[in-house]
Amino acid sequence: MPQHQLILGTAGHIDHGKTALVRALTGIDTDRLEAEKQRGISIELGFAHLSVGDCRIGIVDVPGHERFIRNMLAGACGIDVAMLVVAADDSVMPQTREHLAILKLLRVRHGLIALTKIDLVEPSWLDLVEHEVRELVADSFLAHAPIVRASAVDGRGIDELKMRIAEACRAVEPRTRHTGDEPFRLAVDRSFALKGLGTIITGSVWSGSVAVGDELEWLPAAKRIRVRGLQSHSQEVQRIGRGQRAALDVIGAHHTEIGRGHVVATPGLLAASRRLTVRLDLLDASPRPLKNRARVRLHLGTQEVMAGVRLLAEGVLAPGGWCYAQLEAAEPVAAVSRQPFVIRSESPLQTIGGGRVLQPVADRISRNDSETIGRLQELACGDDLARAAAAAYFRGAAPSTGLVLCRDADVSIQRAETVLKQLEKEGITISLRAGTRHQRRVHRDFYSQLRAQVLTTLSRLHDRSPLQTLIRIQTLYSRLRFLDRELLEGIVERLLGESVLVGDGNGIARADFSPALTQAQQRLHGRVIEAFREAGLRPPQATDLSREFGVGEEEVRPIIALCAGQGQLVHIGSAMYLHREWEAKLRTSMAEQLRKGPGMTVSEIKDLLGTTRKFAVPMCEYLDRIGLTRRVNDVRVLANPLDPGER
Repeated sequence: MPQHQLILGTAGHIDHGKTALVRALTGIDTDRLEAEKQRGISIELGFAHLSVGDCRIGIVDVPGHERFIRNMLAGACGIDVAMLVVAADDSVMPQTREHLAILKLLRVRHGLIALTKIDLVEPSWLDLVEHEVRELVADSFLAHAPIVRASAVDGRGIDELKMRIAEACRAVEPRTRHTGDEPFRLAVDRSFALKGLGTIITGSVWSGSVAVGDELEWLPAAKRIRVRGLQSHSQEVQRIGRGQRAALDVIGAHHTEIGRGHVVATPGLLAASRRLTVRLDLLDASPRPLKNRARVRLHLGTQEVMAGVRLLAEGVLAPGGWCYAQLEAAEPVAAVSRQPFVIRSESPLQTIGGGRVLQPVADRISRNDSETIGRLQELACGDDLARAAAAAYFRGAAPSTGLVLCRDADVSIQRAETVLKQLEKEGITISLRAGTRHQRRVHRDFYSQLRAQVLTTLSRLHDRSPLQTLIRIQTLYSRLRFLDRELLEGIVERLLGESVLVGDGNGIARADFSPALTQAQQRLHGRVIEAFREAGLRPPQATDLSREFGVGEEEVRPIIALCAGQGQLVHIGSAMYLHREWEAKLRTSMAEQLRKGPGMTVSEIKDLLGTTRKFAVPMCEYLDRIGLTRRVNDVRVLANPLDPGER
């Protein structure tokens, strides 16, 4: 198997011989359309392949006409090596410059230069053209790239060009080349139907690999599709990986629905969004500054979509400058962290800048929020841990997985779990229980914000109900609807563990909270406790105490709830409470009696307790609920009776 599988893309002005050069290198004519053959220019993307030694190279041949820059951009995304083609008889032309600017914006790092049509000029002229080309590429990734003089007509330089292409491919960084274990991602550049097969989509594999039978997610539709068959360079294969051209026969998408601009990927990796946070660079050659709220054409992957630009902390971006920005796309887009993009002016059509995605799925950032804007630089840095920490902060309460870390922080899947554990080990993230089986990792700063909001909300609830010792979780949740219930319960559980909160199954309270009673309420509080102590197992209700004490029920009920919250009374059910001493006697009496016999009816229980059926029934239900007894037909038995030797 070839050690180096990469994608090479051509670039250059119209009629500079890109297609003829590819044909001379591979024997493949990449012009497929009749209009292309008749007019002698490339309109659509063309594809070929070349094997040189241990290199197997997929070639994307792009059109050079300025009217088809959008097609060039679709083909240039995802390439590993660029071949800038300059015709010796024309030298550097407008699209030579624009194509080179696009390659720089797309962060292409490796390439070479082909000087074509050398059969049409004198050798002395070639030296002048080479000099002009060197000046053009002096500040680019091609500054030290070889220039190969070649002719597609007489074959001169073709063998050397193949050798130089192989050298450029071998120079590509290993992390870029060897990503077969990464999540799969492919930007669709073409779709069509074949009789007997169905929908075929093609594209360059950006990362990972896919096999026949695999399930993929189609974005931005967020639908699942299945791979029925695979081809690479017209050969049927069982698996296709990074650096290869791929044709996928898929089930689950009609060819009229899926097409250029869409992405297929490992399920769970990508999410469609209309807002991206980016680092935006404006070209020196941009004809004018870029204003806040400007409309541009966004080229992301193979997609072209109109977008509004929100400059963060800047009113105007001058040519040659950069800033953080948010792009508001007219249609959903799917991207990953640090993915390059290009922007072109709405009118006239001209490449004016580009940059890298920092947040593929972003919330709106205020232009005055300097703290949040300052954190964006961490998303662009070269350290995996720092990017992952920043991504965790921006992700807020959203669940974190290895795939999400790949998307939001550009961390390889092999390192994702290690990085997640390292974040927790260093205290950068905190694990909160979410449900019975899951943990939710949140950034410590985000947790601090949530913690403060929970405590502040509880304080307000305490202020509104100064006699209510415990606040129900549901009441707290109703005030914090932006949090999901599981996350809120995880925060509460952690605060209980920190002894910042106190509570039980009935509710929670701030540990530093104590009811504020007036002198009259303090007297009523003592009388209520004494009344329940004297009543025994025939406890009073609020209406009874209201009549006895000569006060309103609205004054008695909060005091009863307060006594229950303090543990003086125990809530049995509905509006029934027992003094804690009598609740203990109830449990002891029932347990001792039930150990002696096979069980007791409600009638027998009321006689044992010296009470009435009105009180005995809720008491039995309470004992069932706390797990002391259980009902078997019409009798109560101990739920967990002791062995005879333990009685």
